[in-house]
Amino acid sequence: MQGMHNLLSVSAIAAGAPGAAGRVAIEVVDRTASTNADLLARLGQLSQPTLLAAESQTAGRGRAGRAWLSCDGGSLTFSLAWPLQRTIRELAGLPLAVGVALAETLGACKVPVRLKWPNDLLLDDAKLGGILIETALDRNGSQRVWAVIGIGMNLAGPEDLARQIGRPVAALPAGLAQDRNRLLGTLLDGLDGALRQFEREGFAAFCDRWNALHAWVGKDVSILDHGRVILEGVAAGVDAQGQLLLDTAAGLMPVLAGDVSLRMNENGSEQHAVAG
Repeated sequence: MQGMHNLLSVSAIAAGAPGAAGRVAIEVVDRTASTNADLLARLGQLSQPTLLAAESQTAGRGRAGRAWLSCDGGSLTFSLAWPLQRTIRELAGLPLAVGVALAETLGACKVPVRLKWPNDLLLDDAKLGGILIETALDRNGSQRVWAVIGIGMNLAGPEDLARQIGRPVAALPAGLAQDRNRLLGTLLDGLDGALRQFEREGFAAFCDRWNALHAWVGKDVSILDHGRVILEGVAAGVDAQGQLLLDTAAGLMPVLAGDVSLRMNENGSEQHAVAG
């Protein structure tokens, strides 16, 4: 794709993020195993929110130890380390709030992204991207919690990648994907605003917005734990804690994300939620 291989640039990303650039340190590396792992290893040294973007990742991580698969030049992979004055328990809805921020930002760019619980971005019912959040206490003894938010997003969707993942793959429109620096800056600005709102108000401020973007609302779904179906029902949205609500024969049942997966019963194909 024309322009797809333009190199990531700290100054160009910052120019695309006028709101966040003064608050967030921006770093770019050519190649690394995992941007999430890199930032987690440096938490004791970070003094401010930090964005780390990579031209390529060799060992990108997803939920439950799964790998994030991508093709060179065809994806945007980055992590954002963010300190939060909230308990680990209060962060349960953070992946969903991040999904709202990304979907709303892309929606403002005329890309109608929808959300699949707990951490997938869908476009035309195919996977566009995913989110992985790992948390740790600040190593300086302050008890401040750091969230390291890993995001992988497809800029191109080759057939071989779809075969590896085992499901349809979506990609951003060429015009938006062409300038990765401007795209990443725009996403960073959206995340900056959302994370500051989450700090103040928690997931309750995002609940209705997530439900408005819910891709599988009203669908018959199954909850799987390590491949075994543990619950079935109709997806009814999420509550103020970020739990998925299933309408079952026994009534409305809340489901915590944990390591479970969500499958739509219509096609029988498991939809694992993974991220970069």
